[in-house]
Amino acid sequence: MKEQTYTLQNIKSFEPKQIFECGQCFRWNLEADGSYTGVFNDNILNVKKEQNDVKIKGICNQEIDKLCIQYFDLDRDYETIKKQLSKIDATMEKSVLYGNGIRLLNQDIWETLISFIISANNNIPRIKKIIEKLSKKYGTKIKWGNKQYYTFPTPEQLKNVSVEELRETGLGFRDKYIAKTTQMVIQGEIRLEELNQIKETKHIREKLMQFPGVGEKVADCILLFSTLKRLDAFPVDVWVRRVMQELYFPDKTQLGKEQIQKIAHEKFSNLAGIAQQYLFYWRREA
Repeated sequence: MKEQTYTLQNIKSFEPKQIFECGQCFRWNLEADGSYTGVFNDNILNVKKEQNDVKIKGICNQEIDKLCIQYFDLDRDYETIKKQLSKIDATMEKSVLYGNGIRLLNQDIWETLISFIISANNNIPRIKKIIEKLSKKYGTKIKWGNKQYYTFPTPEQLKNVSVEELRETGLGFRDKYIAKTTQMVIQGEIRLEELNQIKETKHIREKLMQFPGVGEKVADCILLFSTLKRLDAFPVDVWVRRVMQELYFPDKTQLGKEQIQKIAHEKFSNLAGIAQQYLFYWRREA
């Protein structure tokens, strides 16, 4: 693969920091020059915002423009979405303004599945460290420039790895989940490539929750942040629970997850997932 370049000129709704640090991905890292470098599938990209342009370079397994359009969700009109959400209430308007450059990535389902199993009861620096160890040990090495990178391991690359070997990457109690999930995919118990053929989001969620370590929150993250891209999914973690409680129901006792989901879909409808990201990023960062 040879290096390619691509420039998004006068691009709106594209702030690398907000995209790569809003909790949806774990393999993008900040460089000394303010750019971000990420590894996904067999691709390595470096992304840098310069005034109103975004300059992208890297080595890819296809034409870089087509790759970026798909991966960075460039065909979706985020400007219109932000206007729609901002009209809902003042809280949503503030959160959209704060995270105005967020985009939801279209990530590989397998990598998103394993990454968010790892994310359960975990923090982002540790999640990133575990995933990097897993990739370095079992993924494929790719050299770009003066550095070596490692792809996220495929089910085939993990199929003969024991629970004990997985534990050495720091997975903790999640090692059994990763081992079992790998075998379920290898044996075809759940075919990830067929999930997008299922019409109802709730039915895909039910399928995903058959994997060990996948509860409702993890399933919703996979639905939202992968190529499944179900924008009606509304993952509820501690930050989202807190923001929904404090901003919309400050005088009530703690809301349950079902109540939060009900409120979210009443307020945000089929844009609930994007609304969640604006609220999550605003509440955590601001």
